[in-house]
Amino acid sequence: MRVILEAAERVLVEDPGASMEQIAAAAGVARTTIHRRFANRQALIEALASSAARRLAQAVDDGRPDTAPPLVAMHRITANVLQVKSAWAFALGLPTNPDSEAAVLQQDIARRCTAVLKRAQADKLIDDAADLDWVRRVYYTLIGESLNGNTDGADPDALAARVIDTLLHGAGPRR
Repeated sequence: MRVILEAAERVLVEDPGASMEQIAAAAGVARTTIHRRFANRQALIEALASSAARRLAQAVDDGRPDTAPPLVAMHRITANVLQVKSAWAFALGLPTNPDSEAAVLQQDIARRCTAVLKRAQADKLIDDAADLDWVRRVYYTLIGESLNGNTDGADPDALAARVIDTLLHGAGPRR
C-alpha cells in the first residue's frame, strides 16, 4: 500500500485530476490492485491524507517536543516538518473532513505545537504577553512560505534555522 500512496502523491502533485489508472501505472501495479485496496478515488485520497498526517505527526514526535530543550525541539521539529511537507505537498494540502483521521492528527499536532511554544515562552524565548495561538499560526505560515520558494536541494536544517530565527526575532535590526 505504501508504494501506491507514494505514487499517488507523485502523480497527484503534478496532476490533481489524474486517474486511478495513471496512479496504478506510476506505482507499477495493475489498476485492479488499487481498486482492491481502495473502493474509489475518494478512498485513496483519504488514505493518502491520513498517511501524510501520520508522517507529519511522526516528524513532530521525532523532534522530542516534550523532552528536548524548547529551542532544540523547535528546530528539530521544523526541519522534520519541512522534509515531510516538501515530500507530501499534495496530501497535506488537501482539505480534511473534520471527523477524519487526518483532521484529528492535525489537531493533535497543533496542540503539541502550542505546548512547545508554551515551553519556549517559559524559557523567555517568546514574550510572556504573546498570543501563542497567533505565534503558532505565524510559525505555520513561515513553514509554508519557506516551501513556496525554490527549495529543491535546500538544506532542511538551514531552512529550519531561518524559520525559527524569523519567528523569534522577526526581521528587525539585531541589538
